[in-house]
Amino acid sequence: MVAAARAIETHRPDALATDRYAEHFVRAARTSAHWPVHPRQVQDGDADPLWGRLGRYFGLRTRVLDDHLLASARAGAGQVVLLGAGLDTRAFRLDWPPGCTVFELDRPEVLAFKQDVLDRQGSTPATRRVPVAVDLREDWAAALLAAGLHPAEPTAWLAEGLLLYLPSAAERSLVDTVDRLSADGSTLAYEAKLGLEPEVVRSNPVYTAARVRIGVDLLALFDAEPRPDTPADLTGRGWSTTVHTPFDFTRRHGRGPLPEPNDALAANRWVIAHKPGPAAPVAMTLRR
Repeated sequence: MVAAARAIETHRPDALATDRYAEHFVRAARTSAHWPVHPRQVQDGDADPLWGRLGRYFGLRTRVLDDHLLASARAGAGQVVLLGAGLDTRAFRLDWPPGCTVFELDRPEVLAFKQDVLDRQGSTPATRRVPVAVDLREDWAAALLAAGLHPAEPTAWLAEGLLLYLPSAAERSLVDTVDRLSADGSTLAYEAKLGLEPEVVRSNPVYTAARVRIGVDLLALFDAEPRPDTPADLTGRGWSTTVHTPFDFTRRHGRGPLPEPNDALAANRWVIAHKPGPAAPVAMTLRR
């Protein structure tokens, strides 16, 4: 679903992010082969709750996190770790500084599908790329260290579209591991939800369209446990943390989703954390 949204965003004249590989992932999977990958295939445009509004949300999120990771890398974080990388192609499509390594962590079958599609496109990464086949419910830290992560060097961590699906204990464990493996100057960016939404929001067309039209029940995927206060946890560990709404960046970039009544996006937060040190970039100026 996110790959389809990125494909549509790529073909917009005012695209916030481009990913020429995204549509090939969509077409290669039997379930999604008929989904739209171009704005002309979205009949109602931005008014479409799924491929318009939610699609623009994913396009905006991609751009914001692209900018953050590049700022971190250029400030000295020579290691980038994509937790639950999925069909992320940042190792191929971003202009990384010399000497940067991108680690992609996901389940073996996900990485195998991704690699097959990329190989068929004759793709070459723009920097050193290290896929790490591991289930994040297992000892992924050991697998990452074995793959070559150096904890004494600054790292830019990304958990895009991940924590909101994890139980609270798993989120706490992940943050603890990230903190333990992070040198001063490291950064962490992740997406979160404030908590279980009221029924009137759970009936929002974004959710119903995803469920009815493409069979993706987002509400069933979100973990229903009370969410931990991870920004406060990080602050207590010495990180500086900023919390943003998507609409902060809609205003900054002049395009993207705007607030609406009973909004399915209103509880979403994008969190940027820096562990003090020489590589911590001052890329995000909005404060919590």
